[in-house]
Amino acid sequence: MVNDIGSKLKQLRTMKELTLKDLSAKTNLSIGFLSQIERGVTSVAISSLDVIAKALDTDLSYFFTMPKKRERQVLRSFEQEVFTIKNSQFIDYHLTLNPEEMEILPRLQIILPQGDDDGNEPYGHEGEEFIYVLEGILTVNLDNQIYQLYPGDSMHYNSSTPHNWNNNTSKNVKILIISTPNRFKK
Repeated sequence: MVNDIGSKLKQLRTMKELTLKDLSAKTNLSIGFLSQIERGVTSVAISSLDVIAKALDTDLSYFFTMPKKRERQVLRSFEQEVFTIKNSQFIDYHLTLNPEEMEILPRLQIILPQGDDDGNEPYGHEGEEFIYVLEGILTVNLDNQIYQLYPGDSMHYNSSTPHNWNNNTSKNVKILIISTPNRFKK
């Protein structure tokens, strides 16, 4: 994965006609470090990759790929791939091999600490959602009522009800989410 990120970084940087020196000036990351990332010699923290993505006017998810279609049923833990990173606070992993063929979308989400923050405004959308807390304390706003969910707690609701969730603690929160409709289904 380090090589994939590096090659994508170099491709995007050269497409935008930037030198390593230019990118270094935009990100405050050293030329040597950026070169090592591009060559796949070192890994990069999500926070640094987010700085790079912003400097290159792209979304952080650009650096990550969707899982390839597989003809089997078991997804091993080491095969899970990041499919999106939202606002540098939410990291999502698909928990299915072929999301474009399934009715439900199971995913694992890691929510980074946000401090004492109400987060985004609650919103509704089509479908239903089931969330199960694996680690940490999740704050859920469902129809303007606040719930604290702890490891082992779950919640199942109609997604048209205004909702959002946040991590208002200093530790990561890990949740299992199963939702319909599957936005990746073809």
